[in-house]
Amino acid sequence: MPANPLPMTMECLDLPLLPLTMTDRKDGNDPDASVLTKTRTKTQRPPLYKVLLLNDDYTPMEFVVHILERFFGMTHAQAFEVMLTVHKKGLAVVGVFSFEVAETKVAQVMDFARRHQHPLQCTMEKE
Repeated sequence: MPANPLPMTMECLDLPLLPLTMTDRKDGNDPDASVLTKTRTKTQRPPLYKVLLLNDDYTPMEFVVHILERFFGMTHAQAFEVMLTVHKKGLAVVGVFSFEVAETKVAQVMDFARRHQHPLQCTMEKE
């Protein structure tokens, strides 16, 4: 072997460099030439849940307004309007959330009402 072998290049082989074309394949089953397709699944939005506040004859209106301001981020005017809707119609949707958020809001409202000895009811249902 020579002391400093030259690196082998295509020029050293004296072969013509021609680009390969589709007709140069020997058969139609070349695995490198196949096109891979990947099916994409479209992600769905999670279902939403309505949080409902129910009327009762014992919970003070001011307490309901406080609940709406504290747990649902309403202004005093918004909370007052929703409280009147609950009072007149028997219930009102106070927000629409993902399942986990709706479940947490219902638990917070129910716990807060119980701690203050009010029978206020808060529920959730799928939209």
